[in-house]
Amino acid sequence: MELKKAVGIEAAKYIEDGMVVGLGTGSTAYYFVEEIGRRVKEEHLNVTGVTTSTRTKEQAESLGIPLKSVDEVERIAITVDGADEISKDFQGIKGGGGALLIEKIVANNSDQVIWIVDQSKMVDELGAFPLPIEVIKYGSQHIFNQLKAKGYNPEFRTNQDGSRYLTDEENYIIDLHMGKITDPLSLGNELIEMVGVVEHGLFLNRVNRVLVGTDEGVKDIKVER
Repeated sequence: MELKKAVGIEAAKYIEDGMVVGLGTGSTAYYFVEEIGRRVKEEHLNVTGVTTSTRTKEQAESLGIPLKSVDEVERIAITVDGADEISKDFQGIKGGGGALLIEKIVANNSDQVIWIVDQSKMVDELGAFPLPIEVIKYGSQHIFNQLKAKGYNPEFRTNQDGSRYLTDEENYIIDLHMGKITDPLSLGNELIEMVGVVEHGLFLNRVNRVLVGTDEGVKDIKVER
C-alpha cells in the first residue's frame, strides 16, 4: 500500500493549473485521485477531471474535484491510471477492475498517459494476469465458445454471489487465462474483430511515462515511442 501511495502522490506532481486530467481507476490510481483532491482543497489547484469509472467519479466528487465527461472536453492533457501488467517493452494489460472500456476511451483522447504501479506489476512478458475482454450480453456464450476453441481458457467474470459481473456499461467481462501472450498486437487485432467484443484489455503503444513504486523509491521511466 505504501508503494502505491508513493507513486500516486508522485504522479500528481505532473498536474498543473488549468489542465484537463484523466482520473484512473484502481487501488493505485485511488491515491493519485486523493492527492489531486488534496491539492484542489489546500493549494486551490484549478483542474477539470475526466473519470474512468463510476467508482472514481464518486471518489472525485467527494473530494470536490470539478468533473466533465470525455464528450465535454476537447482533449485531456494527462491521464494517470494504474495497470495490471506492464511488459519490458511497455505494453500493458488493464481491466482487472472492470473499467477497461472507459479507461481506453479516456487514454485515447489524452495527450499524455502515465501509468502508476508497484514493482510487482512489471513483467518480462504479458499474460500471467488474465486478459479481460468486454463483451455485450447478447451472443456472449458464442464468443466464449470461440475463445475456448482457440485455447484461450476463457472464464466469465462473476461477483461473489456467483452472478455475472457487469461493467459500468452493463456488459459482461470474459477473462482469458493464457499464461503468456507472445504477440500482443496480433492478439489484440484478432479479439477486436470478433463480433460482440466491445473492447479488450491490451493497452498497446499507449503509455508515455511509467512511475514504479520500488523499495528504493519511485522509479520514473519515460517511454520513447
